[in-house]
Amino acid sequence: MLVADSAGWVWPVCAWSEPVHLFMDAQTAYLERLRPVGGKRSSKRDLIVNVFLRQDGHLSADDLVDLMRQEDQKISRATVYRTLQWMVDAGIARKVDFGEGRFRFEHSYRHPRHFHLICKSCNRSSEFLSSDIEVLLEEIAAARGFKAGQSILQIHGTCEDCLAGRSAPRAVATTEQLFARDALRMAIATERSGLDFYTRGAKLVQDRRARRVFRRLAGEEQEHLGTLDARYKALLAEDPQLESYPTFLFFKGAANGLFAAGADELANVVDDREALMIGIRCERGSHRFFKRYGERFEDSEGKKIFLEFADEEREHLELLINECRLLVARQQRAASSGRPPKGRTERSKPRRRQKPR
Repeated sequence: MLVADSAGWVWPVCAWSEPVHLFMDAQTAYLERLRPVGGKRSSKRDLIVNVFLRQDGHLSADDLVDLMRQEDQKISRATVYRTLQWMVDAGIARKVDFGEGRFRFEHSYRHPRHFHLICKSCNRSSEFLSSDIEVLLEEIAAARGFKAGQSILQIHGTCEDCLAGRSAPRAVATTEQLFARDALRMAIATERSGLDFYTRGAKLVQDRRARRVFRRLAGEEQEHLGTLDARYKALLAEDPQLESYPTFLFFKGAANGLFAAGADELANVVDDREALMIGIRCERGSHRFFKRYGERFEDSEGKKIFLEFADEEREHLELLINECRLLVARQQRAASSGRPPKGRTERSKPRRRQKPR
């Protein structure tokens, strides 16, 4: 169902794939976790919070007042204002200023922190998240010895609809849906690049145990890829137009898969240990990437995808580290005994063909 806010933006009311009682249980747990210690419960406040969390987009205080009057005529404007401030203090709501002369509010439940593009022609806003921008902001703060509390980035200009002369606002997906879509895209790209890496590695390494490990990981990447593809298709079934909506997550480092560079490096390795080390570096980088950003996000399907993927990468990392240690031990034992280890650890360079005389 679509609803329009006071600025004319059309937003869908959040549609959750899980049963209502499961959603409410998760929401209740989320609210209890953020509720200030010793904070008293209020039936009116709880009703306002529940109505607020059912919305998607950026509501003004007046928007919420109008929504509450549809629920309970006895709830006053002052009660709504106090509850909004309570939600901001508790971390349930975030206050944003789009230069309209009044604040707007967005909830943080299943809604990751993000940046905004703001159109000065129609006053509409759209959201995006970029790891590259976040890293740059952190580097700047660290270089200046500054402890950052909150980062706000707003880009003001003219939106695509206004540039094209479209006056009617287009329906957009919820941030949670966009986040889940882009998180799955990123995980799928990484899985595909990992499959390519381990498939190549299995053909290149000479050590039999190392070859078995590469083949095993290639098989697991193939299996995980099938699971992720199925989840992506299920997400698209909820909204067939989902792929046409603008990108929400901008993570350049993961756009082509975090193993893409490692797969290219394999062509030049001359030692099986080096091949394993490249795999370790790729898995470690992938694990850190998905864990770092998964832990930063608010509770959401996208957060779940990132943290699940981080756990899978950690298991692969531990397997490669163990295999690399075993390979080194085999090489050392072979060197001390004066015999070559089973399975060459250094590839013979191809002989050059002699030109016929």
